[in-house]
Amino acid sequence: MSTKELNIAIAGLGTVGVGVVKILQTQAELIENRTSSKVNIVAVSARSQKDRGVNLDGIKWYDNAVDIAEDENVDTVVELIGGDSGTAYDLCINSIKNGKNFVTANKALVAKHGKEIASLAEENDVYVAYEAAVAGGIPIIKALKEGLAGNKISKISGILNGTCNYMLTAMKETGRDFAQILKEAQELGYAEADPSFDVGGIDAAHKLAILTSLAFGVQVEFDKVFIEGIENIALTDVKYAEDLGYKIKLLGLCSISEDGRVNQRVCPCMISSKYPVANVDGVDNAVYVEGDAVGKIVLQGPGAGQGPTASAVVADIADIAAGRFSPVFNVNVDKLAKADFISMNEYEGRYYIRIRVEDKPGVLAAVSDVLLYEGISVDSILQKSVSIGDNPDIVVVTHKTFEKSITKAVEKIEKQDSVIEKPYVIRIEG
Repeated sequence: MSTKELNIAIAGLGTVGVGVVKILQTQAELIENRTSSKVNIVAVSARSQKDRGVNLDGIKWYDNAVDIAEDENVDTVVELIGGDSGTAYDLCINSIKNGKNFVTANKALVAKHGKEIASLAEENDVYVAYEAAVAGGIPIIKALKEGLAGNKISKISGILNGTCNYMLTAMKETGRDFAQILKEAQELGYAEADPSFDVGGIDAAHKLAILTSLAFGVQVEFDKVFIEGIENIALTDVKYAEDLGYKIKLLGLCSISEDGRVNQRVCPCMISSKYPVANVDGVDNAVYVEGDAVGKIVLQGPGAGQGPTASAVVADIADIAAGRFSPVFNVNVDKLAKADFISMNEYEGRYYIRIRVEDKPGVLAAVSDVLLYEGISVDSILQKSVSIGDNPDIVVVTHKTFEKSITKAVEKIEKQDSVIEKPYVIRIEG
């Protein structure tokens, strides 16, 4: 079999971009043997032409990344800039319109503009790949597209953000509070100077929206993801969770009911040690999938970092070099259904409620009366003090009930004179 050539351009030479260059240069022979194609980096673009520790001699430089889309010598564009608008979006759309394959690690771009991108890819007969956009080095996109192609998927649950997982793990292991751990995460490079994208759950929600579309054959709809971050989790919640036999994890969850209705949510959850991803700590990610044929599987590994993310990008490049193509969301755009999403009010599950109160008689009874009135069955209710002299917490664990009932109960409890601050609720998963 004769060797073909694939000419690629890389837009963005940050940590991941440099990692991609390193792999393509150091593993050139391996990739050529596995794909029967020689991959050539013919163009790059970045904010400045500083030394990045890789050899860029003989490679065309573009100050404006969007101009790469017009380069007739480029077969495939690799976008590692980030963001769901501006340069990344313009480069994506123009590249596809000009008949170039497109590889990206940009979860926001795919989650926000997935249908448009998929439609353009079909119209222009090009391949769009985004393995690195979800869970870093974990090949979950390929697993859903290829390894689980014969399965009807019913549920996905995952730790999709390494920053949050690191912080919740560190809070549990060190006994330090959210603010202290966030500062440490920033110093270690796990969290950005503005951490809201991660700790607010938005990063995980972008990834979840993509997984929902792939798993259930529906249009990607980021705006229909229920999002709750970890900003309000106190160290006391972490300690109470441990006392109750749980860990707190930020999970991305999507599921489909028997009648085809879809639920997708990102939120902190209390999970037992038996839950499939319970023991995935630190910066690692993990994705748990339920399929009708395969049963239950877990894919675990590093969700970020130069090597793992660059590895996923190169895997997509290798697919293109070998001629392995598939639709953007695994089926043609006209086969993607418009999902009927289940609202969070209709969600049914178990709940943990922490209520900070004044230390006086009758408080526990008043809380119990509200729960009884809203039809909420209680598994356990305890009054706990963090230390002598502190205002106590009432900790409630419920049996299965509806979100709307919990919402109403919390609103009523908050208005009681003895309640010091808004009660905090965490869903119990599994």
